Amino acid sequence: MEIKATVSGSNLLRDLPEVITGERVLIRPFRQGDGAALWEAIEESRDHIEPWLPWGPKHTCTDDSEEYSRRMQAQWLLRENLALSIWLRSDGRFLGGTGLHNIRWDIPAFEIGYWLRKSAEGFGYMTEAVSLLTETCLSELGAKRIEIRVATGNLRSAAIPRRLGYELEGTLRNSSKLSNGEVVDMLVFAKIPLVEG
Repeated sequence: MEIKATVSGSNLLRDLPEVITGERVLIRPFRQGDGAALWEAIEESRDHIEPWLPWGPKHTCTDDSEEYSRRMQAQWLLRENLALSIWLRSDGRFLGGTGLHNIRWDIPAFEIGYWLRKSAEGFGYMTEAVSLLTETCLSELGAKRIEIRVATGNLRSAAIPRRLGYELEGTLRNSSKLSNGEVVDMLVFAKIPLVEG
């Protein structure tokens, strides 16, 4: 989903980390040349990701994925949509994507989205990546609210915010459409900064 934030001149001047490094993963904005790695991961994982992610069918060839990478790079520079790629530090393998969407700089509030290639499941890479991104939102971007929205049937994705201490705030009934056209409920998880005192 590519929903743009309201952008003003001051948002264009916001400093954002260009690389977030964890123990095993590296997170960075998409850039020119990432299309081949992105395409390969999507091709490997179509049956795995397309039920949940409506953009999957739009990637019909390497050029589509390269165009996506360049478009995400431009949106990053404009601070409209902060899509990020996830790479394995040990060998530079592309693992999947994450990012900050539905941005409200005035609060600031962010929604974290994510997807992982099928062969990388079960190793904790996405939990690590979302944990790093959550910490970056809180410590570097001053987030007052971070959301994760997950379709009710996507149990693996829903396990990540639970594992990271996000609170389930509720269910938005009939609020999203899957790639097959099915309308589904969305679970809304959120995290806010701890108030000391």
